[in-house]
Amino acid sequence: MVSYGTNESICRLVETYSDMLLRLASSRLPNVMDAEDAVQEVFLSLVRRGATFENEDHERAWLVRATLHRAADIRRRKRNAEIPLDEAPEIGVSDETGPELLDAVRALPEKYAAVIFLFYYEDCSLRECARLLGVSERAAGTRLHRARQLLKEALKEDFQ
Repeated sequence: MVSYGTNESICRLVETYSDMLLRLASSRLPNVMDAEDAVQEVFLSLVRRGATFENEDHERAWLVRATLHRAADIRRRKRNAEIPLDEAPEIGVSDETGPELLDAVRALPEKYAAVIFLFYYEDCSLRECARLLGVSERAAGTRLHRARQLLKEALKEDFQ
């Protein structure tokens, strides 16, 4: 069991996971500032609840799920503000893939976008994606397959 009440443990978490969590939140949100807020709130929530985890895998899975949930909350709130994605600043995730792909991933339903992000951007195996998302490996595979189909359709429409 690992406890998260000390400065050392909090610094380790931030150093270890902040970049990945920021990329994850940015893949779901229209701008970097919202993604930074989501990640900060996840770390704050972790410290406030005085969490203990069985191991590093459990800790990583909790952080990924918490970030996805927080990003979804912020995204729902932002829908009402109607910020166009083409006006949002892009981050490192889109450097190699182009803004069309990142926009298409952002437009996917949450469960599909999360598995795409973890599998392709974070190089997680399908088994790891399943564990991080709290679903079976078969369900993660199905989500990945459906997400690829949705992306293919969305990108085909963009280029026609």
